[in-house]
Amino acid sequence: MLNWIHSGGPVMWLIVAGGLIALLIFLERLFHLHRAQIKIEDFLNGITTNLNRGNDVEAITICDQTPGPAAHLVRTALLHRDDDATTLTQSVREAGIREIPRLERHTNLLITLAQVLPMLGLLGTVLGLLHMLAAMQAGSPLVEIGTLTDGLWSALLTTAAGLITGIPAYAGYHFLIGRVEAIALDMEQTAEEIIRFLTRPNAGVSHES
Repeated sequence: MLNWIHSGGPVMWLIVAGGLIALLIFLERLFHLHRAQIKIEDFLNGITTNLNRGNDVEAITICDQTPGPAAHLVRTALLHRDDDATTLTQSVREAGIREIPRLERHTNLLITLAQVLPMLGLLGTVLGLLHMLAAMQAGSPLVEIGTLTDGLWSALLTTAAGLITGIPAYAGYHFLIGRVEAIALDMEQTAEEIIRFLTRPNAGVSHES
């Protein structure tokens, strides 16, 4: 493997470095988004149950202990529950807007790498072919086969490496964006339900006898 990387030349090292960065970004984002996606129905049931019993502090504590943006939106709503409906809705909406960039953090770099890595592979191909032509010109009319194969190896290896790293990075980006969209839908659903609950006339009043 190291021999192949060495044969690819300086461009190959750039591709390998970019591929490792893309892998680290994907794994970090995957872990973060996995923690951010919670069971919304169970979470809201726990919140509303405590609110109906008058346990506002316990409801906020549940939000603090629950990871993910949906819990943060509910916490924001609880802190603004005494505001009018318009102000409450606006506060929750603004909190949601601030959460989206956090979910999408580093994904722009990932898609950039997915686009750049194959281009680096193409650059390595061109440089490898130029090396072959230079060797042919310098050794004309007799050219050693080993001199030509060095350029050919560099061309083919960098092309393959650019595709091997770029394609998974591109697929990983779209996978992560799909997870972000799913969490965003959960956030929207959560925000609507908690606002509806808090703005109803008997919100926070226990129904227990």
